Amino acid sequence: MKNSGKPEKAGFIRLYNALIYSINGLKAAFKHEAAFRQETLLISIGSLMAIFLPITLVEQLLLIASLVLVLIVELINSAIEAIVDRISTDMHELSGRAKDIGSAAVLITLALAALIWGSILLNIMF
Repeated sequence: MKNSGKPEKAGFIRLYNALIYSINGLKAAFKHEAAFRQETLLISIGSLMAIFLPITLVEQLLLIASLVLVLIVELINSAIEAIVDRISTDMHELSGRAKDIGSAAVLITLALAALIWGSILLNIMF
C-alpha cells in the first residue's frame, strides 16, 4: 500500500486520535450546522418518547435507530457541503449537484424515519 507521507500510528494511539477527531467533528457540527442541532433535539425528544411508548424493545430500537440514522446522514451531508465550500463558493453545476444529492440523502432518511415512526404509532392506535 502506498504511504501517504503521514507518520503512521498504530494501536491505542490511533484509536485515541480517531476518538478525538470524531469528538471534534461532533463539536464542529453542533457549532456550525443548525440542522444538526435541530436533529439532535429531535433525537433527544424522540428517544424519550420511544422509551415510554407501550411497544417492544425491538420497536423502541427501530424508532431510535431511525432518528440516529438521520443524524448520521446529516453529518455526511454537512461534510460534503464543507468540502464543496472549501474548494470554492462560486456557483458551479457540479458543486450544486453534490450539495443537492447530499440534501436528497437527508430527505430520504427523514422519510424513512417518518415511515418507521408512522407504522409503529399506527400499530399502537389500531
